[in-house]
Amino acid sequence: MSQVVNPSSLALPTGLALSYVNGQLALSGDERQYGNPLSVDFAAGKAAHRRQFGGGRGQLVARACGLAKGVTPCVVDATAGLGRDSFVLASLGAQVLLIERVAAIAALLQDGLARAAKTDATAEIASRMTLRHGDAAEQLAAIVASAAFAPDVIHLDPMFPHREKSALVKKEMRLFRELAGDDADAPRLLEAALDVATHRVVVKRPRKAPPIAGPAPQHTLEGKTSRYDLYVHRSLIRR
Repeated sequence: MSQVVNPSSLALPTGLALSYVNGQLALSGDERQYGNPLSVDFAAGKAAHRRQFGGGRGQLVARACGLAKGVTPCVVDATAGLGRDSFVLASLGAQVLLIERVAAIAALLQDGLARAAKTDATAEIASRMTLRHGDAAEQLAAIVASAAFAPDVIHLDPMFPHREKSALVKKEMRLFRELAGDDADAPRLLEAALDVATHRVVVKRPRKAPPIAGPAPQHTLEGKTSRYDLYVHRSLIRR
């Protein structure tokens, strides 16, 4: 596990590169295959729009993670990806520990958080976000302990194996999958999360996908394209 990722030391698949584009660390490849360079920007674009107009604690991810009036749990986002769900939760007041196993993606997150911390509109939100680079399926308990973090809720969004018929509609996902692949160890990750979470584990899935192999979820929350499976140990408390 690591607190800091050095982008210049990372080995990437052939054809991919990390470089600074317009002041942002970006991952890029052949634009015909992967589209525009991929970076993390919490202060502008989709993140800014969702922060201002996303629906507050009525959003599916917030409801799944138990954010309610008087209840603001600490959340471990054990599959942080590009940090979009983490940023939403932090913008609603939650302390969030982001864990990302792919070093290049962790480097993008690190850069995005550093810039967010220097921007007036997002500095307070970024102060509630802590990043660790590591494999949650293998090291979840150790990473949480090293960050001295209270794991009330653990949020999982494992990469779902794509079908060739509808594969990689978004070029951004093509680039992401090139690095991350499919999460074949999702059952082990769920098992680790259930051991570490003090109150609940929430798992984001495509709406019609089966649950992760293992214990059955006690509850589900469905949206238009995705759902959350909830594994509840005990009720969250007001603080």
